[in-house]
Amino acid sequence: MKEFLLTPAGLAVCYLLVINLIAFCMMGWDKRQSKREGARRTPEKRLFLAAVLGGSVGAIAGMFHFRHKTRHWYFRYGLPAILILQLAAAGGIWYCL
Repeated sequence: MKEFLLTPAGLAVCYLLVINLIAFCMMGWDKRQSKREGARRTPEKRLFLAAVLGGSVGAIAGMFHFRHKTRHWYFRYGLPAILILQLAAAGGIWYCL
């Protein structure tokens, strides 16, 4: 296991786990803040940035788990579109290797 974590694939898996956890927590934090009067919110650009940086699965899971941003069409369709593009890019890289 330790040897795998030191390979490029292992580092990529660790990165994806961390960024998806961060995106999931960002959705939960923003949902919590949305219920408080005058609380600082997470900008939507930051939520999308976390998804673009590899956390699209965590952002989608957080969106539905916390029922947050599900009425916004750009989240409902944008996050899955980001995930599809990321999967296509990963497939293209895998094919080229």
